[in-house]
Amino acid sequence: MGERDIIRDIFAPLTADAPGAFNLTDDAAVLDGGPYVVTKDVLIAGVHFRPKDPLDLVARKALRVNLSDLAAMGAKPEGYVLGCVWPGNIKRAAIEDFARGLGEDQAAYRVSLYGGDTTAHKLKSGPLTISVTMFGAPPKQGVTRRSTAGAGDDLYVTGSIGDAGLGLKALGREEKFTTVDKASLSGRYHLPEPRLSMGQAIAGLATAAIDLSDGLMIDVGRLAAASGLRAEIDAVSIPRSAAAAAWIARQDKRWRALAALSTFGDDYEIAFTAPQSMRRSVMMAAKASRTEVARIGSLTRGEGAVLLTETGAEIPTPRDGFDHFA
Repeated sequence: MGERDIIRDIFAPLTADAPGAFNLTDDAAVLDGGPYVVTKDVLIAGVHFRPKDPLDLVARKALRVNLSDLAAMGAKPEGYVLGCVWPGNIKRAAIEDFARGLGEDQAAYRVSLYGGDTTAHKLKSGPLTISVTMFGAPPKQGVTRRSTAGAGDDLYVTGSIGDAGLGLKALGREEKFTTVDKASLSGRYHLPEPRLSMGQAIAGLATAAIDLSDGLMIDVGRLAAASGLRAEIDAVSIPRSAAAAAWIARQDKRWRALAALSTFGDDYEIAFTAPQSMRRSVMMAAKASRTEVARIGSLTRGEGAVLLTETGAEIPTPRDGFDHFA
């Protein structure tokens, strides 16, 4: 099995809908159109996914975390370039499983592979490392940035919070769950759902937005900091799945559990802000995009992000979220 064979037989078929990729026979691709919104994420075995996770799911997650970045800015995805560094003992069948996962999500999200690079570690134990650079078309209204929220804006979040973190605990047997809840939560960890339709629906309506990759508290804090404001989050309003609600109900201290839920990573939901006058419009956008949305707080003068009880008391959080260098 040589590099040329892998590219020709396994990855080149993924460029079928990308004429400018030249079937991966040239040194680079040619893209028509523009301008583009561009993002990149790197995933490493043992850091961003479990080393024994099925490779088709790993491939799909690699695409989806990048799609989530585009969703937060309201962009429409078009394609990507891919870099893979395989363990030294990788088998062809494993690479084929990975490519099958890519193909499934390419079809689901209407994107194509435009090129990249594939190589292998000298060591058998070298971790699988995946680099995806995704690009898409910006919305006509302009991209939604982090730094443009206003004081008094409402704070919203899509979907539910904390499921992926609980899913990782379930897979690692750190917590016990029912069979149904374990399947649901682990599914959220393996396959996040990028909120592309909602991101496009709120373009021009939201004043600021951010993709929740490292945890609600840390990412909302980043949005608030970029806008020079303070985020106040109502803990009770944070949307929870039935499985997460059942987990909270089993905990001795409710506030501590809610704080933990708000710091788990891998949600890949969108947190966004909008003026109070736009509440009806936000709900209409949510309905049109078939996305669950909850209003969880507001932006005010000040700094940081705080989690509050119903009475306005601050809930301490042991950490804000995931940090690669902490």
